[in-house]
Amino acid sequence: MHMIIIDSHTHLGDFPLFNVKLNAEGMIEIMDRHGISWSVVSSLPNEITLEAVKKHPDRLVGLLWVNPYEGDRAVEKIRVAVEEWGFRGLKMHPLLDSYLPDQPVIYPVMDEAAKRRIPILFHCGHPPWSLPWHFGNLADRYPDVKIILGHMGHGHIVYINGAIEVARKHENIILETSGMPMHSKIKEAADEVGEERVIYGSDMPFGHPAFEIEKVRVAGLTERQLEFVLGENSMRLFRIEA
Repeated sequence: MHMIIIDSHTHLGDFPLFNVKLNAEGMIEIMDRHGISWSVVSSLPNEITLEAVKKHPDRLVGLLWVNPYEGDRAVEKIRVAVEEWGFRGLKMHPLLDSYLPDQPVIYPVMDEAAKRRIPILFHCGHPPWSLPWHFGNLADRYPDVKIILGHMGHGHIVYINGAIEVARKHENIILETSGMPMHSKIKEAADEVGEERVIYGSDMPFGHPAFEIEKVRVAGLTERQLEFVLGENSMRLFRIEA
């Protein structure tokens, strides 16, 4: 049986700081090469995502990048993105935009996400702004919002273990695998947090499916866990119909 693969964490644009760039056509080419059915995209500016999703509605799903410091304007952007653009969730980056995930500035965005029943993908794993424990506080306050910890703690073992610990205690927290180097932690997360709350992502173009998918495949997951992590969980989370 063909296993559906959905890349839950990708970006489009030109990133000279990282010496990488990727346009929609390049992303589709990579997806085809690695058997990826859909990719979930967020970019700055958001119009890059909108244009890509319009051009490839059968392959790309959009997330709105939100800066909570924009206040009412951020809430209005969410309305437009969901109602007019058909976006399926939000992307938030506490590190780049300099806020803690449990600060009151984020509450209006969370309120809107709760009202619209859409998930939020957060960058997770860099001090001081995006450490796992702050997301635990946020999950307590907003138990009905699906909170995705992008990179599940990233490259530091303390933060990776912290992400798994926080997710174990909060049923609305989901762990995303990109940029996290330890394949064995994916299996640990699936077993301890639940196979339905771990999702594959590559972080294209900062990461690549060639090694990010393989990292999931060699993690020691059962065949059923692999189906959940590589595709089925993201299908459900982002309302993707195969």
